[in-house]
Amino acid sequence: MKPYNRLTPRMALQLAAPHTWVASVGPAVFAVVASAQAGRPLALWRGALLVLACVLMQAAVNTLNDYADFVSGTDQATDNVAKNDATLVYEHINPIHARHLGVAFLAAGALAGVIGSVPNLGVPLAVGLIGGAVVVLYSAGPAPVSQLPLGEVVSGGVMGGFIPLGITAAADNRFHPEILLISLPFVIGIGLIMMTNNGCDIEKDRAAGRRTLPALLGRRRTVAGYRFGVVLWLVALAALPWVAFGPWGLLAPALVLALAWRPFWQLLRTGLQPEGRIRQMQGIAKANALAGGACIFAAAAALLAEVAGWM
Repeated sequence: MKPYNRLTPRMALQLAAPHTWVASVGPAVFAVVASAQAGRPLALWRGALLVLACVLMQAAVNTLNDYADFVSGTDQATDNVAKNDATLVYEHINPIHARHLGVAFLAAGALAGVIGSVPNLGVPLAVGLIGGAVVVLYSAGPAPVSQLPLGEVVSGGVMGGFIPLGITAAADNRFHPEILLISLPFVIGIGLIMMTNNGCDIEKDRAAGRRTLPALLGRRRTVAGYRFGVVLWLVALAALPWVAFGPWGLLAPALVLALAWRPFWQLLRTGLQPEGRIRQMQGIAKANALAGGACIFAAAAALLAEVAGWM
């Protein structure tokens, strides 16, 4: 057997998949800004640590999921995946080292989250423990979440909803359930990332015995549901920032219309075909980045308006 290659920093970064971090950075930064706008600001260093914790947790998810897919034989070079998105397939490194790296990311994320939450540790810790359990169960256990029809709901809910819930709680050690409503654009967008991935992998997942939602629905119904999800996402982007931030919230749909109409139009036309997987994943990531950025900009504008006395 050919000796394994050494796990280099470049490979470790590829396993962490920074091109996907928009799904954690967006909700985290939004929560920090929205908390300040609501009169509960976090110290800059605390906010930065909490954002870092979310990134490290996502790096752990990405790495452990790659490990699980590789050792189960699900990921192969014929699966229309980019080389930087399938490190274990192309780089011939010891998968055990990837698993250890994923655990290290998880531990580092937990440490950053604890330090960033002090002294208001109780409620954020409860939210973080649930999130950490999901990170582990997403790829591990007898029935990994990523292989069940729950994947889209869990990934969107935890990253788009629980991240803002935990970060806003770090400001005063209290639950602020209203953040779940105004974070709904992040929940939907992140859920659609998962649905894009699974929709392009229907045949592969069925062959591997994975019971993802698209694998159960089939491509025709998956595409119909996907397009409905994109429309719902646009409605949420148009309405919820205005509900949360008043007139300044209208900046979010205006920016989406001006800057993101093309990727959203492409999402509405996609057929989720496996041969277009790389392009379609790039499209949903770009849409998430632009939509999330629009929500953050609207929240920041509302905050600055309050500071300047314009409201």
